[in-house]
Amino acid sequence: MARTRYASDPGLIARMGATMFLLGLVFVGFGVGLAFVILDLPHYLHHGATTGGSTVGGTGIIAFAAIIGVGSALASYYWSDKIALRTSGARLVSPNDSPEAARLHAIVDRLCALANMSKTRVAIAPTQMPNAFATGRNSNVAVVCATEGIMQRLDNNELEGVLAHEMSHVAHKDVAVMTIASFLGIIAALMVRFAFYSELFGGGGRGRGGNNNSQSALLIIPIMLLSIVVYAISFLLIRLLSRYRELSADRSGALLTGQPSALASALVKVTGDMARIPLKDLRAAEPLNTFYFAPALRPGQNNVAAIFSTHPSLERRLAELDKISKQLSS
Repeated sequence: MARTRYASDPGLIARMGATMFLLGLVFVGFGVGLAFVILDLPHYLHHGATTGGSTVGGTGIIAFAAIIGVGSALASYYWSDKIALRTSGARLVSPNDSPEAARLHAIVDRLCALANMSKTRVAIAPTQMPNAFATGRNSNVAVVCATEGIMQRLDNNELEGVLAHEMSHVAHKDVAVMTIASFLGIIAALMVRFAFYSELFGGGGRGRGGNNNSQSALLIIPIMLLSIVVYAISFLLIRLLSRYRELSADRSGALLTGQPSALASALVKVTGDMARIPLKDLRAAEPLNTFYFAPALRPGQNNVAAIFSTHPSLERRLAELDKISKQLSS
């Protein structure tokens, strides 16, 4: 795909690169830790033998988690657009479907021309929650979606700012970035679950080969504990990466349109209107928070909640957009 005109932020890219590097270190540490737990490497190095049958349960858990994790990652990478559309209940639209569809297509056409990128597919989600998302591994298969609620609340400049933000995720291949980053967390989470159920239903050395079964049961406990630690660390790093990704999209979208104030206005409107959306609707939309322009949450997070958020705080985003406004006006 040809290089787009979306601007990059070297500082944010460096921070995202550092986060990916830390995730890589966690992955290596996870592998070494599993080797010590399952193969009992200290015993092997001193005696030239492993613990034999006790490794079977551990390696089975790892293999099963890896297979499902790889499948989940591939599905997320290749079919993220279909998954997001189905989850949101959105439908693909053409310019002739309705005045709102024509308006949305006109804005996307303008942004694609400005960014020098292939036109994405366009969709509308039938919900009053004001939001938008874009997903897909490249612009040829990507889809940008706006909800009915956000189209009713924003003027053309504000909506253009939001869509510019979303389409920058496609231009910067954020689906691939987040899929790779999330892979370790998926594996660790699956291993925790499989180890727990294995211990719950298969532990205790019941039946034949009670000694081996007892060894396997004891082996599952450290695997589960190690997986919990790795999942917690990778979860926090992925959330940090997601927040950097959103700041980068704000910046590149604002620079592309040249109107950071319009994007800031849209952020204030969308975030403020979340307080008037029924809680049941916000909970139903939570699976798409990673994709959304603004998270489907009540405004006003505390410091602890902010650590686990997929998006930076409204104040942080507005402050960064204000810096861009001053840069453009100087």
